[in-house]
Amino acid sequence: MPLPRTFIGYYRVSTAQQGTSGLGLEAQRRAVADYLARSGGKLVAEFTEVETGKGANALDRRPELKAALEACRRLGATLCIAKIDRLARNVHFVTGLIETGCDFVAADMPEANKVMIQMHAVMSEWERDQISARTKSALAAAKQRGVLLGVKGRENAAKANERRRADAQAHAAQLREQIGMYRERGYSQRKIADALNALGLKTRTGCEWTQKQVQRVMVRLDRELAFPANANSPWGSW
Repeated sequence: MPLPRTFIGYYRVSTAQQGTSGLGLEAQRRAVADYLARSGGKLVAEFTEVETGKGANALDRRPELKAALEACRRLGATLCIAKIDRLARNVHFVTGLIETGCDFVAADMPEANKVMIQMHAVMSEWERDQISARTKSALAAAKQRGVLLGVKGRENAAKANERRRADAQAHAAQLREQIGMYRERGYSQRKIADALNALGLKTRTGCEWTQKQVQRVMVRLDRELAFPANANSPWGSW
C-alpha cells in the first residue's frame, strides 16, 4: 500500500486581535482537515501566522510561512492552505512563492494548477485595487460635501445616509400628484418615465427618468409616505 501524501498546514489571520480570539483560524483548520480527509493526505505539521500580509515583501514578514516552506522542502511535503487568499492577493508575492519550488494546494480549489493560481491572484489584486479606488473616491466626495472624516467617520456616514434618504423622500413627495395622475390614467412605469422627461422634469440626481427610477419612486411613496395601495384606491396598486 502506498504511503499517504504528507502535508503541512499553514493558517493565517490578518490582525493580532483575530490571532488572539481564534477568529477565522478554526474555519481554516476545518477546511484543511476536510480536504485531507477527502484526499487521503496526512498532516505532519502546522504553522500559524498573524500579520497583515501587505506589501511586496510580505514573505519576509511572514516567519511562520518561511518556516513552513522550509519544512516542506525538508520533508518533501506539500503546503496546504484553506483558501488561496490566505497567502496573498499580490501577484508578485504569489509568483515568488511559486518560484520557491515548493508544492502547495488550496483546499477551496485543489484542482487549480500554478497558472490558475496566478490568474486568481491577478483578479484578486485587481479587485482590491478597484475597492481602494472606489473608497478613496467616496471619501473625497464626502469631504467635498463637508463631511468630517476621522474618528466620527461612522457617525458622519450615518448622518449623510439619513440626509440622502430625507432628500429622496422629499423629492418623491413633490412628484406624488404628478405620478398619481399618470397612474390613474393607466400609464405603465415606462410611459410615466417618458411623460416626466417630456415635461423636462429630472430625477433627484439631475438625470432623465427611466422605468426603474420611476419604480423606485413609487416604492418610496408607498413605503415611506403611506401612499394608498388598496384595491379601492384611485391610485391603484404599485
